[in-house]
Amino acid sequence: MTLNRITTPLLLAAGALALSAATGLAFAGWLDSGARIFMAMAETGLAWCF
Repeated sequence: MTLNRITTPLLLAAGALALSAATGLAFAGWLDSGARIFMAMAETGLAWCF
């Protein structure tokens, strides 16, 4: 019972940390090459969703 009460918040914290790391990496990638991505999508007609 006590092990479950300890591991559940730890697993939630680890999941939140992994999600925030993935979001940070995606945002850094967008900052690095966002203009190229947008221009490539504009050329193919897919930029309307932005």
